[in-house]
Amino acid sequence: MGLVSVFWEILKKPTIGDVVRELLVFIAPLWVAVIVGVLVGWAWKPKWATIGREMFMDCSGSKDSAPAESSESSFSGFGSLPSLNLIKFQLPSVISWISDDGAQKDSFFLSPTLHSNCSSSQNEKQKLGFLTDDDLEHLYKLVEEKDGGPAWIHMMDKSTPTMGYQAWQRDLEIGPTQYRSRTVFDDAPPEMVRDFFWDDEFRSKLKWDEMLLSAETLESSPTDGTMVVQWVRKFPFFCSDREYLIGRRIWSCGRTYYCVTKGVPYPSIPRKTKPRRVDLYYSSWCIRAAESRKGDGQLTACEVLLFHHENMGIPWEIAKLGVKLGMWGTVRKIDPGLRAYQTERASGAPLSHSASMAQINTKVTQDYLTSLESNSNDSSELETHNSSEKPGKNNIPKLVVVGGAIAVACILDRGLLTKAVIFGVARRFAKIGRRL
Repeated sequence: MGLVSVFWEILKKPTIGDVVRELLVFIAPLWVAVIVGVLVGWAWKPKWATIGREMFMDCSGSKDSAPAESSESSFSGFGSLPSLNLIKFQLPSVISWISDDGAQKDSFFLSPTLHSNCSSSQNEKQKLGFLTDDDLEHLYKLVEEKDGGPAWIHMMDKSTPTMGYQAWQRDLEIGPTQYRSRTVFDDAPPEMVRDFFWDDEFRSKLKWDEMLLSAETLESSPTDGTMVVQWVRKFPFFCSDREYLIGRRIWSCGRTYYCVTKGVPYPSIPRKTKPRRVDLYYSSWCIRAAESRKGDGQLTACEVLLFHHENMGIPWEIAKLGVKLGMWGTVRKIDPGLRAYQTERASGAPLSHSASMAQINTKVTQDYLTSLESNSNDSSELETHNSSEKPGKNNIPKLVVVGGAIAVACILDRGLLTKAVIFGVARRFAKIGRRL
């Protein structure tokens, strides 16, 4: 009753301005407490909270599990700057972060190998990145926009005098937000851009990628150019740094380069508490010659299509806004880095190991790429036929749940906090019903 009387006293204020001011004073401490609690929760976790996970991961003497391989992919290796999503940062979102611990999952829980025999050969696991033609097929379908995923939503369109940039995003039912970007660099051959993105030594030396703290090559194949590298990236003060074990390989079709990088298991590098390992990581490029933005019809520019997603261990809604806020500030540093790289190469500087590996490619033909697409189309047509009878069946239960929540909220009418809880729980049940 004390809470009701306080609200009643506020509502008795003579003007609307007084009522709003009193409500803000009353509610502000609650939101401050929630925000501080969330930030502290990211920055600190007791050791006992990870004991069960570490025991579960300790399979056949190894703490590594294979990374989750999402069936859809996308962009922005530049998106590792978490921030607050002011639109979706509300109590139902907090509830969803907690209840989604099984659905949004740390990438460890997404790993398909957890359902396989843990006694499988470690030698089989430690192949150079598991990078096969399946990875090429997946990237090719992303480039051609025939991967079967949801539509891309436009995010931004920016440019500098020597670079044009566009970005898109999309969300799947489960998994992190996926990003796609198209960058056009004027007066840059695709081979130079390919070497530039692969050159970890130059990336660290020039510091154009400010988040990269260290990069080390663990293995490399002189046969097909496959590499396994270890990256440590810097995260904001309330997050620990992140470790990446990345397999990468390049396929070439003429002067078009399909560059795949993704997280891979690597049992010989033990998992540590800090930096925290990121298992679910996908960041791949299609690099090819393009018409100059000058409009002279000459193929003197380079087009880079980048697809990226990763599970950084941060609530995805917060990571999404962090990407949006930090994307252009990070991307626009790439062009000066590329120009400095061109200058260094023109001076006759020796190639780094990473750049020399970028020049070892697996060559494929356009007919082969087309055959990959046609084979996948045959299987997708069969799958579409089998699932075409089901659309809309689960929409009715979802409407019932949400409608019931609205009715309950209106009947109780206990204020914003109660309604927020009701809508948050209803949304969670609606999502569960949709997945059934």
